[in-house]
Amino acid sequence: MKIKIQRSRQGIALIIVMVVVLVFGIMAGLFAYSMKVETKLARNSTQDTELEWLGRSGIELAKCFLSQSGAGGQQYDGLNQKWAGGTGETNDALAALSLENNKLGRGKFSVKIIDLDRKFNINVAGEEVLRQAMILIGTDAAQTPLIVNAILDWRDADDDTHVGSTETESDYYLTRQPPHSAKNGPIDDMSELLMIKGITPGMYWGSGGVSAGRSQTHKKGVLHSQDESAYPVGFVDLFTTLSSRFININTASATTLQMIPDIDENMAHAIISTRAGPDGVDGNDDDMPFRSIGEMANVPGINRANAGLFARYFTTRSSTFEVEVNTQMDLYSRTYVAVLRRNGRELQTLYMFWK
Repeated sequence: MKIKIQRSRQGIALIIVMVVVLVFGIMAGLFAYSMKVETKLARNSTQDTELEWLGRSGIELAKCFLSQSGAGGQQYDGLNQKWAGGTGETNDALAALSLENNKLGRGKFSVKIIDLDRKFNINVAGEEVLRQAMILIGTDAAQTPLIVNAILDWRDADDDTHVGSTETESDYYLTRQPPHSAKNGPIDDMSELLMIKGITPGMYWGSGGVSAGRSQTHKKGVLHSQDESAYPVGFVDLFTTLSSRFININTASATTLQMIPDIDENMAHAIISTRAGPDGVDGNDDDMPFRSIGEMANVPGINRANAGLFARYFTTRSSTFEVEVNTQMDLYSRTYVAVLRRNGRELQTLYMFWK
């Protein structure tokens, strides 16, 4: 009996030792994992800072390019200039600089500058421009006046509907789920259009977005979900909320140009062909951008009287730009976006974020 008792005690002791070893092994593993996580978080924190400074450096480089645009007496912004990715002018002060693959420290960044004045500011678009936009988007003729009035009612300062419209002010929107009021003020973000009665995701995004087939978009608490055909262009292709009151004739697309009264498809393409030069392609050495709106009289089909009328809508200079900076460091990458406002050669950053 004594021998069996000793063996039993030895077995229990061995089990205890194994349990203790297992517990210490688990604790060591957890500690090692915790240290690995802490190290990774610390490294990510450092990389976050470095990526942000790469993004800020890209924005400052964009400011440098845009401040030089118009130097030497050039009173225009065109797609042939370096900031827009063009070949640049002869003896360009920016000839030695590039917007692509700029190395800085352990990382690199590339910059893309987009002229927001190539689109029309939706907050100053009148009924005539909005109606033409709806035609270009491809909405049904019966819907066009209803949607135009709904946009105007959303923007104006009162809760009175336009003639011929109903359910386009706060008393209607407050019955929706979730309830919300009409803006009764300027549109701050283009996505607000998805809150306006009659505007669908297809109309908003056009063929370049999520409109084809079944579309479902959730913006600012409003859910649209329906089957609809793709529209050739969308509101986001034609409008912005941040540009000036004028469209840059040197950067606008043919579709955007057609929103302006008396400019049809043929005239829009004639304008682009004139500014693009002999080869008909924007952004290279033979471009002939408009130096003044009066030069539009050189476009076939436009006389000086028409050119004077177009001065109400067009400019040859841009004041607002969106800058996209793609940064990369080791295996990490991040895209920063900023909107710049130009006043002379001074540029102000309106806002910046990363995605």
